[in-house]
Amino acid sequence: MTEHEERKVRHLDARSLRGLAHPLRMQLLDSLRLRGPATASQLAEKLGESSGATSYHLRQLAAHGFVEDAPEHGKGRERWWKAVADGLYFDSGQFKDADPELRGATELYLHEIANSHTRELSTWLGTRDDWPEAWSRGSDMSNATLRLTPDLAEELVRKMHELIEGYRGVVVAEDTPEAEQVRVHTHLFPVKTD
Repeated sequence: MTEHEERKVRHLDARSLRGLAHPLRMQLLDSLRLRGPATASQLAEKLGESSGATSYHLRQLAAHGFVEDAPEHGKGRERWWKAVADGLYFDSGQFKDADPELRGATELYLHEIANSHTRELSTWLGTRDDWPEAWSRGSDMSNATLRLTPDLAEELVRKMHELIEGYRGVVVAEDTPEAEQVRVHTHLFPVKTD
């Protein structure tokens, strides 16, 4: 993506959330977004699933507009898939008074995101010695406890996202040897102190 291209973000509504809220579908979409186009067989091998399961769930993702064919990658009868959007936007307030089925989909979606973050962090911890020392200095696993109002917490989240978005415009050439794709997780939530 060049600095002049706009990032395409999909806003989740009730229908699309129902279509996405499945652990394998979320993993398939994440893989396509992070690693680029792939076939159902390639994704099955990568995720330890059957190609029948990945094919079915890719078709479900396509029906809900999350993925589409990537014919420019195919050879012969291979069907390649790609993600339609670069990111997802979830507004929890939109689902506050939802019916039980949609609340269940919301909970599954949010817990699967938390599980994904845990898997990614665990993978980093298990492989960090395989990376150059510079990446140890360039990584972070920290936490902070602040006393904030909901409005201040919302402001902080907005500012963190603005900071991260500012780095999307930084162009690092594909042939830069030390450049790697990085993941940034943010979590902000209240905790009981007693």
